[in-house]
Amino acid sequence: MGANGRKSIFITGAASGIGLATAKRFAKEGWFVGLADIDATGLTLAQGEIGAANCSTHKLDVRDRAAWKAEMEAFGKATGGRLDALLNNAGIANYGFFEDQTDDEIDRQIDINIKGVSNGARAGIDLLKATPGSTLINVASCAGLFGAPKMAMYCATKFAVRGLSEALDIEFSRFGVAVRCIMPWFVDTPILQAGSAGSNENIADAIRAGGSEVYTVEEAADVIWRSLQASELHSIVGKAGRQLRFATRFMPGSLRKRMKASMPA
Repeated sequence: MGANGRKSIFITGAASGIGLATAKRFAKEGWFVGLADIDATGLTLAQGEIGAANCSTHKLDVRDRAAWKAEMEAFGKATGGRLDALLNNAGIANYGFFEDQTDDEIDRQIDINIKGVSNGARAGIDLLKATPGSTLINVASCAGLFGAPKMAMYCATKFAVRGLSEALDIEFSRFGVAVRCIMPWFVDTPILQAGSAGSNENIADAIRAGGSEVYTVEEAADVIWRSLQASELHSIVGKAGRQLRFATRFMPGSLRKRMKASMPA
């Protein structure tokens, strides 16, 4: 079953969290959805929720460039060469002080969060160029606005996604391909359970301790959907994220001082 002329979107990390919620939203809007994830079982379950007539499934490790090429070719065959949107959503996090994270934890965050997004943009550009009005959507984070303690490497990767998106927004304009960068505040996804080797503390613990807002995956999916109709490069998910953006612009010194005060002696 193919797209049959429908608009199409290819989503990484589509088996859960923001990726799955976005897949459901776009399918509801009448789009054909390419579900991509490393989790084969999760893809099967996601396909069951969305309906086999509305999607294709793609087992994909975003670190694997050859796999990216193969899955983009398969998706192009299903859509008649159409790719209206590519959502680079897959990402991971580890939580803990920088020196306590293992080399593997650091490398995996770089490889999935940065290289995975770069691989997706490179693999998808030909189909995006061939589709009038297409959009590359990269999911960064509000962690790409300001460096946060115990999330140093994650912040570094999300700053990179933000910078890549800003550069590609300019570069891809010569092809007529738009670029959007989605920057969620904390969203209720499995990533909140991320910790670090040898520690029981995770991001969810820190959120509870700080009394921070947590937003739903449906709210994130709605922001992604609306970003296609907007002209802004960056879209923030959550009021708390918009407040952080204001603080980073107008009172960065005060924000940094408050964060340092929260550190143990």
